[in-house]
Amino acid sequence: MPKQGYHHGNLRQALVDAALELIEEKGPTGFTLSEAAKQAGVTPAAVYRHFEGREDLIAEAARQGFEIFADLMDYAYETGQPSSLAAFEATGRAYLAFARRYPGHYVAMFESGIPVNRTPELAEVAARAHGVLERAARTLAEQIPVERRPPPQMFSAHIWAMSHGVVELFARGSPGTRSPFPPEDLLETGIGIYLRGLGLIEKDT
Repeated sequence: MPKQGYHHGNLRQALVDAALELIEEKGPTGFTLSEAAKQAGVTPAAVYRHFEGREDLIAEAARQGFEIFADLMDYAYETGQPSSLAAFEATGRAYLAFARRYPGHYVAMFESGIPVNRTPELAEVAARAHGVLERAARTLAEQIPVERRPPPQMFSAHIWAMSHGVVELFARGSPGTRSPFPPEDLLETGIGIYLRGLGLIEKDT
């Protein structure tokens, strides 16, 4: 149903909200600017006062998603203290929580094909989100002897890839990928195996 009565001066956000709903329903390439305008309750011509095209609109949705994502990751890291291990594990769980709570943003960020360097603002906030996990990895890696310590960028990339894989395969209802285990358990045990391999968690006896 088209949205009516958006607040004057907030058309830009109304269009982003409409796009997020359409992305959830049809995917990032399954809707037109005209549909986004109709969803927001305005004419198609009004869209071009704020966005050059659909990709520009999706890029703004992605930017806002990375803002939320970075804040969530940072909150998870800070509240996971004082243990650097607990803080690190909390950032992994935050990834899963974000994908479930903000599916439209998640798709705009990771499945739309919009590069993070499309705009300086998008690149900056994406780097901030990545930076939280990298900081958590760097702090935790300090417990590993230097000769066996992986670079923080590699450490965080491994966990990022694992989290993303669990989300894509098991947390978003992809056809044919049902798992007998909850996504949270898959992610927790996967991270545990990885950290045991680095000597950060004692092996089961």
